[in-house]
Amino acid sequence: MIVIPVKDGENIERALKRFKRKFEKTGVIKELRDREAFTKPSVERRFEINKAIYVEGLQREEE
Repeated sequence: MIVIPVKDGENIERALKRFKRKFEKTGVIKELRDREAFTKPSVERRFEINKAIYVEGLQREEE
């Protein structure tokens, strides 16, 4: 359960923004979307490989 302590006089918009950020970090929405449809293991593996290639390319650019 996500608990967001709201301080006295704090803007509700700011507290809501903190809640949304914490909720997003939990990964609940991502997991729900992943469970909507079955993806074959070969497709998942291909996605992971492409992501690794992309990240490696970004790291090489920084150097």
